[in-house]
Amino acid sequence: MASSDRGAGDRSRYHIAALAKGLQVLSLFEGSTLSLRTSDIAALTGIPMPTAFRIVSTLEDLGYLERRHDGSVQPGVKVLTLGSAAIRGSSLVQLSDRPLRLLAEATGETVNLGVLVEDRVLYLARLRNADLVTANVHVGSTLPATYTSMGKVLLAHLPREDLERRITEASFTPGAGPNAVGGPDELYRQLDEVRRNGYAVQDEELAQGLRSIAVPVFGAGDVPEAAVNVAVSAQRRSEHDLRGDILDRLRETAAGITTRLRTR
Repeated sequence: MASSDRGAGDRSRYHIAALAKGLQVLSLFEGSTLSLRTSDIAALTGIPMPTAFRIVSTLEDLGYLERRHDGSVQPGVKVLTLGSAAIRGSSLVQLSDRPLRLLAEATGETVNLGVLVEDRVLYLARLRNADLVTANVHVGSTLPATYTSMGKVLLAHLPREDLERRITEASFTPGAGPNAVGGPDELYRQLDEVRRNGYAVQDEELAQGLRSIAVPVFGAGDVPEAAVNVAVSAQRRSEHDLRGDILDRLRETAAGITTRLRTR
């Protein structure tokens, strides 16, 4: 028997079905899914209702799920703690830390590092300028990729079939900024421009009063591993400001992080 076959057999031998189902339940809470009923969990996972009830009760007892007033459950504090530890321990975050801090010092603006998760951007690092309008964004937050500069620069590098799978009408949520892109066709035109330019600009699309510019960060392959952006107040900085010295410094930072990732 080949060694690779033995490895696969060993892994299946140690597989714990109940643990796998519990993790499957926790993985449902991503993107815009903030709470679910036990019946929803059973339907989404295919786990029988009695088993789903026991899994949810166990996770609730351990603090990984919390019961809401309407009977649904949401991720508990322990899940948030695990997520924060995973983000802090990520080699991507650790290798990006010094370049991001130097960029924040050089520009005096908010600097973010993010990755693409389906049709949303997950914020892995955030060095925030005190006067920025999006005070509710923090490490671990996700925002619609369709309205963010980091999201657009990451979406622009996807194959068309992957892009069309991720982006649906549900990706264009209400409550965005006054210049928010209206639908897939308009977004695809923007992404064509992003690919040509090598950077993406968000001008009051995510929120009124906020502009940002992002560039990709690459690891070993040709697909970006992450994106870095500089976010500014629209009252203080114009789009022209973003495309000048800020973009130059942003590109230098991304290149430095890319070098670190490729030599890790």
